[in-house]
Amino acid sequence: MKSTLRLSGHRHPYLMAAVVFLVLCVVNAILQPSFLKFGVATSNVAAFLPMALVAIGQTYVVLASDIDLSAGAIVSVVNVVVVSIIEGMGGTGASIAAGLTLGIAVGLICGAVNGLCVAYLRFQPIVTTFATGIVFAGFALWVLPEAGRQVPPEFYLAYAGTVLGVPTVLWILLAAIAFAGVIARTRFYQALRATGGNIQAAYQTGVPVARVRLRAYLLSGLFAALAGLALVGETASGDPLIGGALTLASVTAVVLGGTALSGCIGGVAGSILGAFILGLINNVIFFAQLPFAWQGLIQGLIILAALAGGVVMARGRQET
Repeated sequence: MKSTLRLSGHRHPYLMAAVVFLVLCVVNAILQPSFLKFGVATSNVAAFLPMALVAIGQTYVVLASDIDLSAGAIVSVVNVVVVSIIEGMGGTGASIAAGLTLGIAVGLICGAVNGLCVAYLRFQPIVTTFATGIVFAGFALWVLPEAGRQVPPEFYLAYAGTVLGVPTVLWILLAAIAFAGVIARTRFYQALRATGGNIQAAYQTGVPVARVRLRAYLLSGLFAALAGLALVGETASGDPLIGGALTLASVTAVVLGGTALSGCIGGVAGSILGAFILGLINNVIFFAQLPFAWQGLIQGLIILAALAGGVVMARGRQET
């Protein structure tokens, strides 16, 4: 029985996250009777979506046994750049298109910088991305020293609206899941897991390790950019500090979802569940009317538990 559970945990590392997610949904439904209503559920998805997007990108980096501590700063950079471009060009349809395009490009450029430093220059991932995160955060403050500037109503109304009767935020989440599903069926994804499992063995068997790690950071930058765009739609303004908390939250969500920090084991599904778990915990704290100071304490305990779980999972993999 024990070996069966262990095997199931290796094949489906997100199962524990799914159980926790369901438990939190029940608790939220008890504390908030309207929790299961479609409008409330959509509002929760909109609130949790940026964190989920950053967590998706972080997953690819962690699967390669790397980490991206600049993800939140990339979100901030994209947020302020998009708002500045849209407002600077007069808030027209063309300015919105230009802002969205440039925002995606900025995210990819930031991801490329991280990937080149880590994969080709062979800098330590944790130190490199911590340093680039400081640079990106500084650039965001240079572009927009303080929160402000507005996007035209067409932008945030479209984000808060529906397409074919389905809320836009749900379309975005479904598109992200579909994209991740396609990636999971590519040779790149298999090479990514091989790199995270044993980078030396992967290199010796012909896996283009450097290229794989670079692509992982590009995906992290892409999804951080999408999160930045989502926050523009959510807040309708720019804020150079808006992504600060998302870096640690994304790593926590990834590990809560069953992805091992040592690489190879895990996937996007668990990371999305992990992001929603963190959001639901905040809801529980709010609706249970617990002191606001408890939020930081509980978040910290969750991070410790998630890291401990990652260590246990890594040891279990070594034993098998």
